[in-house]
Amino acid sequence: MQALRGIDRQSFLRAIALLSQAPRIAASGCGHSGIACQHFAHLMCCIERPARFISPAEATHGATGYLQKGDVMILASRGGKTSELLPILSICKQKGVFVITATENSGSPLAHEADVVLNTPVTRETDHYNSQGTTSFTVLNVLFDALQAALIDATGFRNEQFAVIHPGGTSEHLFPSLNRIQSKQSESRYLLKISAPLSIFL
Repeated sequence: MQALRGIDRQSFLRAIALLSQAPRIAASGCGHSGIACQHFAHLMCCIERPARFISPAEATHGATGYLQKGDVMILASRGGKTSELLPILSICKQKGVFVITATENSGSPLAHEADVVLNTPVTRETDHYNSQGTTSFTVLNVLFDALQAALIDATGFRNEQFAVIHPGGTSEHLFPSLNRIQSKQSESRYLLKISAPLSIFL
């Protein structure tokens, strides 16, 4: 959490504004950053923001066709110089796709060309050699979690919506009265009766 204090407030708010208005969201990164980006894409889907992870290997072979003007791409790179991400940045700029870069190097190429830079400074990794993506991975995931939490407020996303798209798993007990009813047109509808207090989500 200390690392997130280095994130500029206005940059964070700008990122929220772009993400809340984007028709589609994508995220890309390599290694640990890429794994965190996959998690971010899932977080967005969980609050009904259409999103997907785009592999850097596939991005320059047609996968960026997913993105259209006005969409948002998040690029995550600790050093901000990941060579596989630079062509993605170029494609996004040509297509009118907004780019949010999460990096600790605000002077890097990925930061310089981005619409928003979310600075994620990390003093050192946890291992003896300071070489494994441990602390930096944690900080990036905390940032992504914070973005999702802020987007829930910004978009007015409700737990009733989450219940519809997540009827199973460990959250099933939170929505025990999701009853299926039939309409006159024989189409399925869902009536949700929440018995769990909303305070348990906070």
